Amino acid sequence: MSSRFCSIKSFAKLNLDLRVLHKRVDGFHELRTIFQTISLHDTIRVELDFAKRTQIDVSSPIEIADNIVVRAAKLVLDELKLRAWVRFFIRKRIPLGAGLGGGSSNAASVLLALPALAGETLPREAAFRFAKMLGSDVPFFLHGGTALGLGRGTELYPLPDLPSHHALVVSTGIHVSTPEAYRSLERALTSTDDSPILREFQTIAWTLNGSRLEQLPLKNDFEEVVFKIHPQLAAVARKLRKLGAKPARMTGSGSAVFGLFSNAQAVRQAAQSFAGASVWPVRFVTRRQYQRAWQ
Repeated sequence: MSSRFCSIKSFAKLNLDLRVLHKRVDGFHELRTIFQTISLHDTIRVELDFAKRTQIDVSSPIEIADNIVVRAAKLVLDELKLRAWVRFFIRKRIPLGAGLGGGSSNAASVLLALPALAGETLPREAAFRFAKMLGSDVPFFLHGGTALGLGRGTELYPLPDLPSHHALVVSTGIHVSTPEAYRSLERALTSTDDSPILREFQTIAWTLNGSRLEQLPLKNDFEEVVFKIHPQLAAVARKLRKLGAKPARMTGSGSAVFGLFSNAQAVRQAAQSFAGASVWPVRFVTRRQYQRAWQ
């Protein structure tokens, strides 16, 4: 039997707003965030042959440690009780460890694509359960678009899709330690009932659809501590604002910084000002566009 194969796009995300409330009893932090998929993407070619024993191979020009793609594929094959030789060829464009969700997106892509390639259906409940096991950002990439993330970020609710904003993503290559960023926040175990952080976030969530993003007090709680450790990232955000970005924020716990602009020409002009950094002009990807890419 000939190989089955497909080529899929694995999109990146931004955290338009990210608040860290307190440390939970399970050791994770309670988060409030607004996710947004963007047009920057990796490309994954998947080839599958049914076999007597399972073998999973991953090829990429960039070495990927602790490969989340292999773990996702094993979960799918075991759940569907399939044995196969699966080959993944990943062309990486999303920088690793930049807060753009590249690895999480790759894992979600496997959960969505591999069952279809095998001619099987992975129940939605199983896909979501596996996504939560693989990482906090993975469940979001099963859906895409604009979404509200609670808890670890795995409790998701759809928000009305935002217009297709133009943005510039800047990656300096600086590695930000996520555990160090959390430790630096020094959030104690506190109630969320009367948190000013929570009240401000609720206001943003309620008014997001009817307001211009530059008018909202969007924030990333990690910025203050990460920018102190890595002042180069603060300089990138300041430069984006000087070039006309409204707003300019860090995504996730870093290190990528993005700025929203009024049009594609403004993005291209801003991109020319970042010599020595990796820059990507991008647009927002709506939930419908995201799902259409999979169909």
